[in-house]
Amino acid sequence: MSAAADDRPGDGPEKSAQTDSADSADDSTVDSDAAIVVDDPEPERAPDAESDEEREHVERYGKPGPPFDRRSPYLFGFLLGLGLLTAYAAGNLLTTMGSVILQVVVSLFIAAGINPMVVFLQKRGFARPWAVLTVILGVLGALALFFVALVPVISDQVAKISANVPDWIAELQRNQRVQQFNEEYQILDKVQDYVASGDFVSSAFGGALGVGLAVINVLVTGFIVIVLTLYFIASYDNTKRAIYRLAPASRRDRVSKLGDRVFDGVGGYVSGAFIVALCAGLSTLIFLFAVGMGEYAVALAFVVMLTDVIPMIGATIGAVIVCAITFATTDLKTGIIAVVFYIAYQQFENYVVYPRVMSRSVDIPGVVTVIAALIGASLLGVVGALLAIPTAAAVLMLIREVFVRAQDQR
Repeated sequence: MSAAADDRPGDGPEKSAQTDSADSADDSTVDSDAAIVVDDPEPERAPDAESDEEREHVERYGKPGPPFDRRSPYLFGFLLGLGLLTAYAAGNLLTTMGSVILQVVVSLFIAAGINPMVVFLQKRGFARPWAVLTVILGVLGALALFFVALVPVISDQVAKISANVPDWIAELQRNQRVQQFNEEYQILDKVQDYVASGDFVSSAFGGALGVGLAVINVLVTGFIVIVLTLYFIASYDNTKRAIYRLAPASRRDRVSKLGDRVFDGVGGYVSGAFIVALCAGLSTLIFLFAVGMGEYAVALAFVVMLTDVIPMIGATIGAVIVCAITFATTDLKTGIIAVVFYIAYQQFENYVVYPRVMSRSVDIPGVVTVIAALIGASLLGVVGALLAIPTAAAVLMLIREVFVRAQDQR
């Protein structure tokens, strides 16, 4: 039966045809799948042309050797020395540019302090360009008024104070205890001779040439700071955006928000410090006119306003200067009144004026304020002390928002 089944007509050829068609169908399926999966083959390279080009290059320039071993001690030492030389050159460059960098930083701080006035005008309906123009014209007008109206008065009163210093020292010498102290150390005699000689100003700046150079340096520095401040306030938003673009795109939004808080804090502190100093100067001006010292009122009020900007000790320095001149130029009663006035005013400033003005600008503990002011004064003198507190507030805010928050989420 098997033989009969095998010999059935058409069974073998049809089966083989079906098998061949199936195999061909499988092959076509595989080919179609391969055509879908496999990319078009790259064009064949021209080995002869390339080899000819390589041979020509080797004949002209020689055969390249193996690449340098990056773990080679010589290469590591060379790169390390090159990095040290680059760092040293960059350090010298920053040291040379230190004064310019300081002027830029001071101008940026002042611009941040002026910006709240621009924002105030914007909230009153001014467009940003018109608000900036109004503030710039106001600043220039205030500077012109100061130099035209106040500088001559201050100069005359400072000259009168300098001329009266020998008489004030003579008044002090009449005191018995001061006489005993002067007999032992001759301090008052030396001060009187030094002031009466007329050389104390020039010697303080290194002679007449030194005085001229110091005045020119101050004027040039002031002019540069004013120009940079006006430029920064005019392009305040563009400057901030340029700084924020240095951050990666994935973190730019957070950096922008933190940066806005830093700039707002710095601007609030600078404008607040100016308001506090202005209150101190005006109160001194009113007090001196009230006690009959109008002859020196404008100059001493200006001195108090300048020293009050200095953190921690500025208000005390201004009060000591005014009280000393009050004792020297008036009677004992007026001097005691001046001491009582400044003690009372400093308490009022520390507990009423300062907290109200600074409540929205800086949030910094008292010990951090002291440490920051000491570090800033040791690095950059008075300017460093002025910039230290807003800088410390900004750093403290970044630590709270970035580092401490990240630690809390672990």
